[in-house]
Amino acid sequence: MTSTRPRIALVGSGRMGSLHARVLAQSPLCDLALLVEPREEHGREVAARFDTAWAADFDELDGIDAAVVAAATPAHYELAGRVLDLGKPLLVEKPLAATYEESTDLVKRAAATGVPLMCGLLERFNPAVRTAREFAGDVWQVNGIRHSPFVSRIPTGVATDLLIHDVDLAIGFVGSPPVGVKAEFGYFHDSSRRNEAEDCAEAVLRFESGAVATISASRVSQRKVRQLSLLEPDRLIEIDLLRRDITIYRHIDDDLPADRDGYKQQTVIEIPTLRYSDEPLAAQLAHYVGLIGGEGDADAERDSILPAHRVVHEATVSATG
Repeated sequence: MTSTRPRIALVGSGRMGSLHARVLAQSPLCDLALLVEPREEHGREVAARFDTAWAADFDELDGIDAAVVAAATPAHYELAGRVLDLGKPLLVEKPLAATYEESTDLVKRAAATGVPLMCGLLERFNPAVRTAREFAGDVWQVNGIRHSPFVSRIPTGVATDLLIHDVDLAIGFVGSPPVGVKAEFGYFHDSSRRNEAEDCAEAVLRFESGAVATISASRVSQRKVRQLSLLEPDRLIEIDLLRRDITIYRHIDDDLPADRDGYKQQTVIEIPTLRYSDEPLAAQLAHYVGLIGGEGDADAERDSILPAHRVVHEATVSATG
């Protein structure tokens, strides 16, 4: 493990890039050493805000220990490939690349040289998810809802933007990738039809264990919803990813009284205390810094990237093929 804080270059300073810049600059675990942004005025403004150097592009990344790529999705493959060619550990915002083939290539290239590679599947670091993972057991059914109002600045569809998060969570809670994927996409805005960028996606995942996951993603909602439900043999775990809380339900009895009309059932409700309070981006960064320093399992981290990307690819083929 390195004895000094790693010096990290951030590539991209848009909405997500600016969030990464703040977390990197505030972290006691690393130094934001360089901001790479081709838009000079914007890049210099963000770099000055976080007291770091600015560059329009990068070549050798001398003096840099690792990088974070938070540019627009179409640029991920080229930028990530250049960083990997330099042998630098790399965290890339999700999706890893614009296509499954490109994502697979990046993972293979990183594995071939042993370079740590991480994808920004941020909900893994949600405090409620981290807590639920400590007690979740045999999951039979997963229901995920990830809905948002329309944002015109996002040119890609909801499969890679929203659906991928809950697919990744479902795989993690069930404990294996699905063996079957079916999906339907909806296109409503004129720009969505022109760009072949779906506005909503409904996906059903079937697992070898018999578990089933139903995941709904939409960017045509009137409110933001982030919910995940895990049905086990003897309890239901509901996770509100926005409020970051967990509610557990156990059905213990039902009865049809003989002396009066009606139906009675009893359900025990538990609200466990979250064990974590870190901001997800900060927790993700801490995990990444550990990988940079040789802590954690870099091979397992790389191997965890592609399953959700494959499912999104198969969902797209199912819905559009």
